[in-house]
Amino acid sequence: MADNFSQLNGIALAYMGDAAYEVFIRRHLIEDGIAKPTKLQHAATNYVSAKAQAALIDLMTKDKLLTDDEWDYFKRGRNAKSHTHAKNTDVITYRISTGFEAVFGYLCLSDQNDRMKQIATWCIKQVESGNLKHEA
Repeated sequence: MADNFSQLNGIALAYMGDAAYEVFIRRHLIEDGIAKPTKLQHAATNYVSAKAQAALIDLMTKDKLLTDDEWDYFKRGRNAKSHTHAKNTDVITYRISTGFEAVFGYLCLSDQNDRMKQIATWCIKQVESGNLKHEA
């Protein structure tokens, strides 16, 4: 897959990226000692909700964190046509979060695991430092 991922549409990339990013978050939370499923789910929302991901993209823009290629994949995910959206957020926020997930899908499928870990770790630090301005 690593050689033809670039032909995937933004929704497919986001589907993969959602899972890849969530693995980083779940591992982090479990390593932090959160083991009860309800507490895990509640804590994960601060990192993986559409609102959190949109706020993270805003911070990434300010910090110039993403490469040009990563921004291209973000835009592909953000601009992808979807027939559904999250029930707890508006369409614009949902589309931005789809772009966020598409970046992780691109990194995962192109075997850029170190870069994916670098960005996920950055995201975790932003959430834990209270830098996000959102309502999960």
